[in-house]
Amino acid sequence: MADSIKQVLAEYLDDERARLAPKTFGNYENVIELLEHSLNGYAYQSLDQRDLERWERASDAGNEEAFCELFGPDKIPEHLGEFLGYFMVRKVMAGAELLRASGTVTKKLAKWLGSHGYVTDDQVADATERGTDAARDLPRAEKLAGLLDEEARKLPRFDQEAVGDEDWIEDYLVIDRVEPGSIWFDGAGPVKVAKTSSDLAQPGWSVNIVLARLSGAWRIVEVGNVYP
Repeated sequence: MADSIKQVLAEYLDDERARLAPKTFGNYENVIELLEHSLNGYAYQSLDQRDLERWERASDAGNEEAFCELFGPDKIPEHLGEFLGYFMVRKVMAGAELLRASGTVTKKLAKWLGSHGYVTDDQVADATERGTDAARDLPRAEKLAGLLDEEARKLPRFDQEAVGDEDWIEDYLVIDRVEPGSIWFDGAGPVKVAKTSSDLAQPGWSVNIVLARLSGAWRIVEVGNVYP
């Protein structure tokens, strides 16, 4: 039987344990554990019908680790986008250090998988790029979410019932323009923010946000997550 994801990830951690300082290895261990949770919880969505039926039988029987026990490491690279872009942002209360580590560890993991013949060179290249971007962007996005939340908390009380539908937006919006002290969200703007916020914001990132146009100016009412 081919090695499972669970077996291969354990082997990877054994190799890293031998070369890393304990604190650094702790971050690696945490990221791999989170990756397993993400794979077991969400990666089934990309399975073909035959593999999906296998997973469903095991999952319905109560095996919460069915995905990582049934399938091989070739399934890992295709899930890294969701792991880094969704799971680490929305499902994990992670600080900047762990967010940065998630990108670094997945990049190192991809190279290790490639060197052991588990995945193709193209998969390694794609996963390495994702990991590099995540190590840079995830901590910045998490910091931006906190700063935008601070902007929302500065907003004076107002009567929400008096705000018309055309002056209220509650959605996942894409940052489409940034200038010092101003951000535009899907054309709504400028939204005045501190320069520290606009310095972090990047066009193309999406934000779970509530905006209200008050006295002709768009203001931040509430902020959720920021997704690079």
